[in-house]
Amino acid sequence: MDEAQQYRSKCPINLALEIFGDKWSLLIVRDIVYFGKNTFGEFLQSAESVSSHTLTRRLVHLEETGILQKKPDPEDKRKDLYALTDKGLDLIPILLELGIWGGKHSEYDDSLQRWIAQGIVTKEQLAQRLRKAVTNGRSLATIASELDDQTV
Repeated sequence: MDEAQQYRSKCPINLALEIFGDKWSLLIVRDIVYFGKNTFGEFLQSAESVSSHTLTRRLVHLEETGILQKKPDPEDKRKDLYALTDKGLDLIPILLELGIWGGKHSEYDDSLQRWIAQGIVTKEQLAQRLRKAVTNGRSLATIASELDDQTV
């Protein structure tokens, strides 16, 4: 089956929603980018309480669509490590926008808006910095203190 027949339409928004439009896929990507999680067990421990069956299905789907790659953990061959592909890393600006919107319209963490409003970093700079961090095995959680320490 060619790619065009595999999706309901050729609309790019539909394509994106078919790949990661469910509740869990972007949360898995968020866990990698924001918190540095990379194993099945770490994903299971997320606050949203995904079931192991749903998590398995989502991880397989994200691998099949080229968002994630799985490889054996070099330190424990019984575990697999999940990492974002270039296609998955391209989701970082979307996650940032969702985080900014969510922080603006809720009483929860507003760090992203604060860093941008204070001129510490632009959205584009934050996306680039975060992409580099994730590529190097880091996450937003590991660079947040660096951003908090910066002054305007």
